[in-house]
Amino acid sequence: MLDVTYIREYADKVKQAMRDKGEEHPEVVDELIDIDEKWRSLVQQADELRNESNTKAQKIGELMGQGKKEEAQKIIKYTSKLKDDIKEMEEDLRSLKDERDDLMLRIPNVPHESVPVGHSEEENEVFKTWGEPNREEWRKPHWDLVEEDGWIDFKRGAKVTGAGFPFYVGPIARLQRSLINFFLNKATENGFKELQAPYFVNEDSARGTGQIPDKEDMMYEIPRDEFFAIPTAEVPVTNFHRDEILAKEDLPIYYAAYTPCWRREAGSYGKDVRGLNRLHQFDKVELVKIVHPDTAYDELESLREYAESLLQDLEIPYRTLLMCTGDMGFTQSKKYDLEVWSSGQQRWLEVSSCSNFGSFQARRMMLRYRKENKDTAMVHTLNGSALALPRVVAAILEQYQTEDGNVAVPEVLQPFMGTDVIKL
Repeated sequence: MLDVTYIREYADKVKQAMRDKGEEHPEVVDELIDIDEKWRSLVQQADELRNESNTKAQKIGELMGQGKKEEAQKIIKYTSKLKDDIKEMEEDLRSLKDERDDLMLRIPNVPHESVPVGHSEEENEVFKTWGEPNREEWRKPHWDLVEEDGWIDFKRGAKVTGAGFPFYVGPIARLQRSLINFFLNKATENGFKELQAPYFVNEDSARGTGQIPDKEDMMYEIPRDEFFAIPTAEVPVTNFHRDEILAKEDLPIYYAAYTPCWRREAGSYGKDVRGLNRLHQFDKVELVKIVHPDTAYDELESLREYAESLLQDLEIPYRTLLMCTGDMGFTQSKKYDLEVWSSGQQRWLEVSSCSNFGSFQARRMMLRYRKENKDTAMVHTLNGSALALPRVVAAILEQYQTEDGNVAVPEVLQPFMGTDVIKL
């Protein structure tokens, strides 16, 4: 969330940012400021009454010591009324604080000045392209390539669980595992500490990274235990240090984690969800950075470059998009998407998002660092997919397929696969 002081001082900027992000009710900013003013005024009144109560308590002691019990009793009666008033004020303060906190959770992050203003994906900017996409007409979509031999079994997955939960079989299961190992090995070689994270989180964790209140409809819930199945490793990994104060010298902190991920993807239908294009359960290696505020945007660029290097290693053509305000998300201040070229489908498919959240998540999680003067300040958090597997697998199957119907294995994966070709 944003700092309430920042919202008060830059109310017009925050409301414009909400409009730029497509939020329909910027008036929530005015509601918040009004509630905050009432809360701060009541805090002052309550403090004045507490001070008066303390002063009167000292006076009572003096009068009792002087034997002036009748005068003391009058003040005791008055202070009893003061305590009732203070108790009532404290209840009002709790109610106002809850209302204020709820409103703050509904205000999105403010985009960085370098983010293009736009309201749809058509207004994203192409930041970079790499490689020459294959456009031969003989290249098949990945689902046609694997379904005949059952190497990805969508039908049995739907039978066992439901649509969007496929089985990976034989060499494609091995390809998945090879990619996970390759991604994790390279991450640890580049300074990321590997974590094996829980696959389920509680409500505080989901709130901390901004999944709620915003994306509840896309998350799988376990009501009996009040857990959420993670939509990305970002959630447990970023919450790893929730409610902690880190030493400044420990920053930056880099983490990498592989997890399965679960997303409802409500309303998904049509040709864009065929095969591995959009699943309810998928695998992903996620990177999280916890950094000093002064370095956050440099860290974003290095995170983007690292994610791009994985696609270059795999020799898969891709493009990097700088996301516009309306397509970047509620919590991000700046975001890049990496899209691979699908030669079988002749279109671009997202495989990574690299985002800077500023202090937005940290303030929700109370994740701070200690400054030289012993004061504390919020860290800044970033994350990026490195990479999401389903569409990388699809891109390899389509990019590396040969005219005889087999699939060559990218050179960097051959040590993990134990072969240079997948025979389908």
